[in-house]
Formats: sequence, structure tokens, C-alpha cells
Amino acid sequence: MEQSLPLEFLPFSDNLSPYFDSINREWIETMFVLEPVDEDVISRPKEFIINNGGHIWFAKHPTLGVIGACALAKKSEGVFELTKMGVASNARGLKVGEQLLQYVLTLAPSIAHNTLFLLTNKRCEAAIHLYLKNGFEHCKETMNKYGSAYERCNVAMRYTGKT
Repeated sequence: MEQSLPLEFLPFSDNLSPYFDSINREWIETMFVLEPVDEDVISRPKEFIINNGGHIWFAKHPTLGVIGACALAKKSEGVFELTKMGVASNARGLKVGEQLLQYVLTLAPSIAHNTLFLLTNKRCEAAIHLYLKNGFEHCKETMNKYGSAYERCNVAMRYTGKT
């Protein structure tokens, strides 16, 4: 039986900003082409997420260090995009993403009280499975409204809380 890693979840701080860049840059460049919007957000998260009313959390392991990141980017009052969720390659397969997602989802109802959605790509099968398992559902309305944000986006999901 797999054992969960003992993770600590940390809110955004300037000294953690480089991890947001490195973790997200690694997975995006492995699977896709880094788009200009990605470059802006991951290299300047305080400017593009925090200062616009969003939130970022990090997963820290006692020996591996900061190994995961996830953001809620504010789109409008009570409407947030779960975005830039990534896990460092040395920690993949250890359920870090699932623990981080579940942590963020415990905080999300008070933040994204109208809508919580995410945009992804069909190639991210493991992530899509994780999202479905944790209360997200495929949503055409979300795709139509927000899907053009990234060239690689061909999947949009909305959080319903139903698992």
C-alpha cells in the first residue's frame, strides 16, 4: 500500500517564487511548448497571480524540499482558475499532486465561491483522472468561455465537488 508523503503546505512568499517557475517550467516544457502567457505567469507570479487577488501554495517535503506548486488565479469576483499545478520530476508518482490538490480544494470554497475551473490538455491523462476523482467535471461552457487562454487547451473542467 502506498504511503502518503509527510507534506507541509506553504502559502506564496517571495522566497518561494523561484520554485513556482522551476516546477512549472519543467513540466510544461516536457509536454508542451511554453507559451507567452506561461512565461509571464511562472516568471512573475506575484505580479500576475498574487497582486490580482489570486493565491499560490507550495508542497514541501522534509528532505526533498519544495516539490509542488498550485495556484488559484482570479478571473472575476468569486471566479478562479486552478492553474499551474505541477510536481517536481524527482517527486512524481508519490501522490504529491493529489495531496496538494486536496489541500487547495479545502480552501477553495471560501475563495472561489462562484466558480472554480481548470484548463488542460488531453495528453495530461493522469492529471485529468486526478481532477475527475476530486470533484471536477468536463464542462463545455467553461471551454467556450475560457478555453482560448492557451493554445494547448482542449479540455476544460469545472469543480462541482461531486466525487
